[in-house]
Parts: sequence; C-alpha cells; structure tokens
Amino acid sequence: MPEIAHAERAHALLSASSAKQWLNCTPSARLSEQFPDTHSTFAAEGTLAHEMSELKLRAAFVEPMPKRTFNAQLKKFKEHELYQPEMDKHTDTYVEYIAAIVHQFATPPYVAVERRLDYSAYAPEGFGTGDCIIIGGGTLYINDLKYGKGVPVSAEGNPQMRLYALGAYLLYSLLHKIDRVQMAIIQPRLDSISEETLTLEELLEWGDSIRPLAKLAWEGKGEFQPGDHCKFCRARATCAARAEYHLSLEGFHAMKPPLISAADVGQILERARNLASWVKDLEDYALQEALTGAEIPGWKAVEGRGSRQYRDLDEAFQALIKSGIEEAMLYERKPLTVPNVEKLLGKQRYRELLEPYVVNQPGKPTLVPETDKRQATTRDTAADDFAPVTEN
Repeated sequence: MPEIAHAERAHALLSASSAKQWLNCTPSARLSEQFPDTHSTFAAEGTLAHEMSELKLRAAFVEPMPKRTFNAQLKKFKEHELYQPEMDKHTDTYVEYIAAIVHQFATPPYVAVERRLDYSAYAPEGFGTGDCIIIGGGTLYINDLKYGKGVPVSAEGNPQMRLYALGAYLLYSLLHKIDRVQMAIIQPRLDSISEETLTLEELLEWGDSIRPLAKLAWEGKGEFQPGDHCKFCRARATCAARAEYHLSLEGFHAMKPPLISAADVGQILERARNLASWVKDLEDYALQEALTGAEIPGWKAVEGRGSRQYRDLDEAFQALIKSGIEEAMLYERKPLTVPNVEKLLGKQRYRELLEPYVVNQPGKPTLVPETDKRQATTRDTAADDFAPVTEN
C-alpha cells in the first residue's frame, strides 16, 4: 500500500548530497564542521518546489484528498514570496515522470514520498531523504528532483543516488523483492532527465567498496585531495591543500624557453581551470571577515559604487510626460529572445507558432576536459558548422 513519510531535511556529517566531496577528499567532512552551513535563496526556492511536488505526489499516488483540500494547500505555496508560475509547470513535469513509472504496472506499485533513508551500514550515521521511491516488478526506483538550473546533473555513477538506493534497499528488502535499481535525476528547468540502472549485486558491491572511505571520512583521516568536488565544501576558501594545489602553478616557471609543449599546456590548463573560482572564494571569505572587523593584511572593505533608482517609476514618468517629454522616448523596445518567447508560450504553442521561423545555430567550439561526454570536433568540422549558407 502506498504511504507517505514526512522526513526532516536535516544533514548528516556524511550526507548523500556531499558524498562526492567526502569520498574524494575524506578529511574534508570533519574540516567543514567548523564552518557554518549557509543557506541561499536558490536553496529556499528548491525547498518550496520540493514541497509543492510532495503535495502533488501525495494527492496522486499516496494519500488521495478532496480537490478543495488540495487546491487550498497548493494556494498556500503559491502565496510564498519565492513562488513563480513556472514552478507549477516544472513540478508538474516531475510528477508526470513519476506517473509514467507508476502507470506501467498492472497493479499499483509501492510509492513513498520524502522518505528518510538510513545508509549508516555503509557510512557512519549516514542518512538522507529520498524524494520519491517506487517498488514494483522487482525494481527499486529512486527519483530525485533537482530544481536548480545551473548545470545538468548526471545520475550515472552518482554517489548521492547510490547511497539513497542503499538506504532504500536496507529499509524495504524484507518486504519487497528487489533485483535491480533504477536511479533518476529530474531537472525540469533544464529539460534534463538522467538515469542509471544497476543490478542489486552491482549496487551492493559499490556500497562495500566505499565503506573504507566512509570510515576515514568519519574519523577525519586520509589525504586532502583538491578537485571539482571542492565546489560545495564549506572549507574551500581557506583549505591549505587547495591553496597549495593552485599555487603550485609556480612550479612551471622552471620550464625552458622558447616554447612549452602540448603536454605542458594540458597540465597547466588542468591545474588552472578552477583557479578563478578559488580566487573568488578567497575574495568572498576575505570580504566577510573584513566586514566583521577581522584584519586581512593589505585589504579592507569599502562601500561599493552606488546606483540611482526611481522612488516611484510611474510618478516620475508622469511628471516627465507632463513636462513635454514624449512617452516613447522613455522606453526601449526590443524583441524577446527565442528562449524567452518559448517560456512565455509554453513548449507546445512554441512548436506550433514560432518553431518554423527559428534557425538553430550550433555553438562555438569550446575547450573542455576529455571526460566531457560531448563528441570531439576539429577545425574542419567546426568550419562546416560555421560556413555561410548559400543557394545552389
């Protein structure tokens, strides 16, 4: 029978969401404890989207409710200061994905929403919250809504999803037959859905493989390993290992002129590609310290360049118009971009009304690490992409 469990979105030291960090850099979990866990507007927006999704999933698959009750609860979410109309559409997209899984079964599968999952058998005191869990036909489905629109997140090899899957298996294996696991990350604002399917044996083998790393992380032991996973580490600004990693670029000064090799270029780019974000983290940290009165030798906080704003736009413009200024002179008229028109119309009406008048231009060639999944291009293929269109 479907059910709902209200789980508090607290965070364990070895949280699933930070698993990429503590699995790659085991001592960073304990190091981060001395820094406050900050919350952004984007995180609050994501929380609101999750709450709306939970209501919709409960009403559809877990806890049927009168339409009046549903609408009243949904209205409360829509009155939230962070609510935007597109949030309703994007959460519907997520619910539709869940519905497609549920409706493929002849009899209703087990469904749980916002379920607390304990994977402490693999990572000490580890727990997290599974957005939507479905069990049917021997398959455990782990579905995760990500409302952000920064970059697509892949479910393939994703430790957060695998830890959730381990926790769900431990919770439900005595009640349900589970032979395989399908994990999905749904990012409706990016029109992105990523999936990974593992056999139960593959999942359990992975769980066994991370036990030693989780033990090191819990004990604060191991070697610091800077990398892409530093991005969300609370200690990223003042981590000595990260500083040493980036400053070690100075070691390249011993190379002999006149030219460096292609191998040297690759090494330098690998070291430098996260350099800008590290410097930005340092600047943010130094500014916050200076604002609290701490001394950062050689630096200080000052008031930035100010700006001028209308006290009341309508009142100001009315005064200008009454003074003889033409209203058209006070406004700029420019067309909406194609993505903004699509957002205005919705995908279906966009396809019907505007798509015939749109030309898709390929992006300009860009340099990425070789781990990027996109196909490599060369000068010849890039030239073909950007060649002018001519008629025979």
